[in-house]
Amino acid sequence: MRIARISKKQEVVQDAEVDLSLLDELIEKYKSKKGNLIPLLQGTQDIFGYIPRGAFEKISKETGLKLSEIYGVATFYAQFRLNPVGKYIVKVCHGTACHVQNANEVTEALEEALKVKDGETTEDGLFTLESVACLGCCSLAPVMMIGDETYGKLDGKQAVKIVKNIRIKENN
Repeated sequence: MRIARISKKQEVVQDAEVDLSLLDELIEKYKSKKGNLIPLLQGTQDIFGYIPRGAFEKISKETGLKLSEIYGVATFYAQFRLNPVGKYIVKVCHGTACHVQNANEVTEALEEALKVKDGETTEDGLFTLESVACLGCCSLAPVMMIGDETYGKLDGKQAVKIVKNIRIKENN
């Protein structure tokens, strides 16, 4: 399975109201440091959960970095997000070991249960589903991660149950 980071149909969403002044301290910290672009992008994503469109412009204006360079780096590295994500990011491993152990079944079951496709976020903003190339837990294949928690030796039913339990906890 080939992992596609941005589907052709997916577009960058317009920024909701974001407070770009939250970037002031971050920009001040890295403004005059060499090699500041990636730490600026990482810090921005830490603040907002993704990199809002307005953040690109603010970073460019205040650091002198070219907007095209900032955007080029942000779209090159898979770690950066251009759209808001769910509170919980459900990463399903599709590396070789997981693929052989039927990771596709896990992804398909989650897509059906969450009513989203790979790379999408649920309507309630609780979950984002992502297929990833490898989580480095081959002996536990197939594996998924939600936040810092790793779940191994999964089938579709078990994966859906884990997600449902998180949703139940969130609704209480």
